[in-house]
Amino acid sequence: MTCGIWIAVCFPIAFAIILQYLYNKEDQTSLSLVARMAEGSESNPDSRIEEYKKMNKSAFILGYTGEVGKVLLEEVLKGGTFSRVVAIGRRKVEYKDEIYKNLEQEIVDFDKLEDHAKVFEGIDVGFCCLGTTRGKAGVEGFKRVDYDYVVNSGKMAKAGGCKHFHLVSSQGADKNSFFLYPKTKGLAEEALTNMSFDRLSIYRPGVLMCNRQESRPGEAIFRALVTPIHKAFPGAMSTSTLTAAKAMINCTVLPKDKSVEIFENKAIHRLAGERK
Repeated sequence: MTCGIWIAVCFPIAFAIILQYLYNKEDQTSLSLVARMAEGSESNPDSRIEEYKKMNKSAFILGYTGEVGKVLLEEVLKGGTFSRVVAIGRRKVEYKDEIYKNLEQEIVDFDKLEDHAKVFEGIDVGFCCLGTTRGKAGVEGFKRVDYDYVVNSGKMAKAGGCKHFHLVSSQGADKNSFFLYPKTKGLAEEALTNMSFDRLSIYRPGVLMCNRQESRPGEAIFRALVTPIHKAFPGAMSTSTLTAAKAMINCTVLPKDKSVEIFENKAIHRLAGERK
């Protein structure tokens, strides 16, 4: 009984200490971002975006009906960051809001993406938010979406002239992992890195905080447990879809630091301007 009481008391304390450490720990990417975002006119995200608009860049978004993609699409259109925005997907979506009036939608077959090469031609920036789960698609279906579709999209984008490619990956992505999810994400990151984009930005968010349209009971329960932690330590292990979207937009308008940038969960919060 005494042992049980000690565990009940010590475990929450230890967990809180670990979270506090993760929250306060600064990786090199975060420190670099703080420096870059504090320099001159770069200290104001809105000013950077306004300057970027004058360049009349174009962008495409893959996975624009997913949780991150749909928020990113809305933010991009509301902010007018790009002079042309193309949503690339398997089905057309009917939008009623005025902000979508100039949106171009291109319907493609991801299993035959090479047949749609022209869709990617002449677009400056690409955002890839494609992804599914093993529970929804099965093992082979998961690998097809999170690796094949992602990598093939990267190939088409590179061939079409895309200079800056963004990938929403996952916290813990590792090509050498024994587990399917992080291994697949890591292999996709590696494949895109080897394509030598002018600039490749990879985001590794933690638990994505959102209200999913599709039912994922296990994930919903876990997210409910994480919510209090997210509010107390937002950069430790979770990211809202809005935070991820803002981070990608802000990264786009920041000058390039290096050809391949990997932003872990905390750095994503930095990019979104949520941590000083």
